[in-house]
Amino acid sequence: MIYDLIMAAFADVEESDHQEHFLVERLHQSNTFIPELSLVAETDNQKIVGYILLTEVEIVSKNIIVSSLGVAPLSVLPEFQKLGIGGRLLKEAHKKAVLLGYDTAVLLGHKDYYPRFGYRRAIDFGIEFPFDVPSDCCMIIELRPNAADNISGVVRYPDIFFE
Repeated sequence: MIYDLIMAAFADVEESDHQEHFLVERLHQSNTFIPELSLVAETDNQKIVGYILLTEVEIVSKNIIVSSLGVAPLSVLPEFQKLGIGGRLLKEAHKKAVLLGYDTAVLLGHKDYYPRFGYRRAIDFGIEFPFDVPSDCCMIIELRPNAADNISGVVRYPDIFFE
């Protein structure tokens, strides 16, 4: 089950609050859930070893609201980590997001991992997050060239993220 995978993936992550599986459960039942952006990675014998979910968020600046996607979470079972599964899930989710018309995605994540896939510090674009975390962990990716050039503001997550 997806929730067990997420718990296992984050069990030893020091920065985790170990509540990611509860968030995903709430998101699956909410109107923010986009089924096409809920992806799994399986082994040849259909064991689910990875999961990614992207949900709609907004970047708000005064009276301008821009739709974006929030990546939360990207999870791979510990025994399958460092095999490229997370990267493949991320790239596939990006492709599907572009097909659905999205231009950017944001996330809170490891500052050394996500830049390998094109993520950059959001603060460098004038984009802030509503969480007390280091700015190096707050990132954005342009899914289309120059998509974030004229965006600034604060990422607004759906209320369900704070329940």
